[in-house]
Amino acid sequence: MAAAEEEDGAWPEVTDSGRRELSLVAGPELERRVRAAGGRLPSALGGLGASLRSLEVRGGCACLREPGPALARLTALHTLALPGCALGPAGLSGAASLLPPTLRILDLSDNALEELPPELGGPDAGGEAGESSGALPELRLLNLRRNRLRQLGPGLARHAPALQELLLGGNCLRALPGGLLPAPGRTPPLPLLATLEAAGNELEELGAQISRLAGLKTLDVSNNKLSEIPVELADCPKLKDVNLKDNALKDRRLEKMVKSCQTKSILEYLRVGGRGGGKGKGKQDGTEREEARRKKREKPKKKANSDSEDDEAEEAQKLIVKVLHISENPAPLIVKASLAVKEVRPYIVCCVVKGMDFQTGNALKRFLSVQTKLHEDICDKRTAATIATHDLRLIKGPLLYDARPPDELKIAPLGRKEIKAKDLLRQLQLEADEQRKQKKRQNISGLHRYLQLLNGKENYPCLIDAEGAVISFPPITNSEKTKLGKTTSGIFLEVTSATSLQICKDVMDTLLLKMAELHKFTAENKDGEVDSDHESNEVLHCENSSAKTVPKNSTLMLEQVRVVDMEGNLKVLYPSKTDLVTVSSLLTVIH
Repeated sequence: MAAAEEEDGAWPEVTDSGRRELSLVAGPELERRVRAAGGRLPSALGGLGASLRSLEVRGGCACLREPGPALARLTALHTLALPGCALGPAGLSGAASLLPPTLRILDLSDNALEELPPELGGPDAGGEAGESSGALPELRLLNLRRNRLRQLGPGLARHAPALQELLLGGNCLRALPGGLLPAPGRTPPLPLLATLEAAGNELEELGAQISRLAGLKTLDVSNNKLSEIPVELADCPKLKDVNLKDNALKDRRLEKMVKSCQTKSILEYLRVGGRGGGKGKGKQDGTEREEARRKKREKPKKKANSDSEDDEAEEAQKLIVKVLHISENPAPLIVKASLAVKEVRPYIVCCVVKGMDFQTGNALKRFLSVQTKLHEDICDKRTAATIATHDLRLIKGPLLYDARPPDELKIAPLGRKEIKAKDLLRQLQLEADEQRKQKKRQNISGLHRYLQLLNGKENYPCLIDAEGAVISFPPITNSEKTKLGKTTSGIFLEVTSATSLQICKDVMDTLLLKMAELHKFTAENKDGEVDSDHESNEVLHCENSSAKTVPKNSTLMLEQVRVVDMEGNLKVLYPSKTDLVTVSSLLTVIH
């Protein structure tokens, strides 16, 4: 009894019987208390009973091996987040039977799990689909990212029929859907599954059974080892967004579509069988192949001419940008990078783009939408890299890329007044907590999603202009001082990363391709287009009357930007002649 009282006394946060949310913050104190409780959460946790809706171990706990039996008494729990813990196979297996049927969100990311219990998609769930099932009938989101899973079983489809998001990125899976789907039955498996993310695995096969996921809208299998894509993928009736980047696709035409994120074109291409489209109904049988060979032998000249015409048409469709070398630029923009950023966010790549037209129609909104999509996709929700865009006319160089203490760094964030970084993050955290309470769910939106990216940082990265004003605070926000407006035509771009310089370059390559596409679209649709975007550049409203219209057939101009250390030694020059290679099939660069 004394031991139980001592344990409960060490967990004062669980004594509030009416508590709806419980968030345990990572740190030595939490580690000590969990270790004293036997590597599990305290038994007193069960005292919160049906009142507790959300339980989260924020930042992880290396001593937490299992949630503990108290979990079974949380009969109304909606959210359970245990990322970055040490849940072993035994501990997790025991926990699976304790998970309350009310659970909607389960986060088990970063736990080094090699195997799952059958209820969560472990191998061989046992039994048939017709047996008693539905242990987790309300589960909507399951996050299993960055574990060590090698295979999946059909139990998840049986026990979580309402699942909408399944996140499997960063595991060791070799096939998808693999064993995830049970044998065909009267009803389709996982009918509500809209998002399936399996980037960064070891996938060598994307199976034809993927078409059984009737509700699938988003599929991400980027950064794997796929060489072929099944034509059955096009049979997913609701599929809108497919990411197949960074695989080993044999089909060169399909590879080009993949690099330019043309989901609609990819699906149409697969629908007609594709060229080297992989296993599935689109493959030609022996008779069809022989007939194709015969026609090719009979009309070699016609085929050659056709190929030539196709190549010419493809070349004509290429986008064009020109690069102004720094040696030819009378006033080049230079960025100095201090040593302080090395421990925080060491990589930065910059570029200047001139000639954009944001005045026509809703071009500005389109551009901002592109930036948001890239942050979600190639930037991996800003964890891999962050993009910042500035009106070039509002920047005074040279610029300084530095790291400052949170109580010294001041910025006027987009749509807000000037504030210290520490106060801004505190304000955003309060807003995030309020969002969770109002929406009664774990997911949050806006800048609030990125607060954890700065956890544990003593200094925060920032980009400072020649007047000492902070114009960028990655990965959180840009400054109101340099925000884009309808009259913006020259843009300063920056991409920063804590991971690698190459990621910065890849993101910048893709961003410039998207800008060239938008520029061409805007020019082609300028005549007769109604201005549906009534936003104005509040900073530059006085210049609206003199703003110049971009010529319809103008070409975007890229100006090289040097990043140097504090002694002036070159760190990176972008774009150099070796850059923009990843988009060379769609973009012609004139140096």
